[in-house]
Amino acid sequence: MHTNTAFVYRNAMEHLVAEEIDKQFRMIPPRLARYLNKKEVAAFALNRLPSLYATSEKGWRQQCLRGRRDYSEQIATAVRQGVLAVQKDPLRIETPIAPDAADQGGSDAYKALQALRLLLHCDDLSWQNVVAKVEDAIAKSARGEIFGDHHHHDAQPHRRSAWNSAMYRY
Repeated sequence: MHTNTAFVYRNAMEHLVAEEIDKQFRMIPPRLARYLNKKEVAAFALNRLPSLYATSEKGWRQQCLRGRRDYSEQIATAVRQGVLAVQKDPLRIETPIAPDAADQGGSDAYKALQALRLLLHCDDLSWQNVVAKVEDAIAKSARGEIFGDHHHHDAQPHRRSAWNSAMYRY
């Protein structure tokens, strides 16, 4: 997201893709999920979808509605393709793109988000998904499923989905 004091705009498609990624990752068996990088899946999907930019809150709501109405199938497909195409390679070393000063929102907001990422062990935490991720972490913590060994991926029961197919099991 580009921000400065003169002009602010946001791409609603980024928000919609992040929602779809979270939805699909809840259906992926934990053994597969740990080999996926949500940021790479998002970039893969966003490169295959149209942008839906807005400069006002009303425009943002309209673009989100339009995206859900007109592009929900394409979003789901692009994310699914991204999951299949983008798997973590333990031998590949990645250096993530550092946020530029404009993305840091005066730095205090950026530092707070970075601190939450570390605390929650959640690399894909963003301002768009922070509430859902914190709620999820609190619920998991109450159930004893988080913070012991970072995430306890296997504590979550397997759900029925296409991701439970034998081709994704080891």
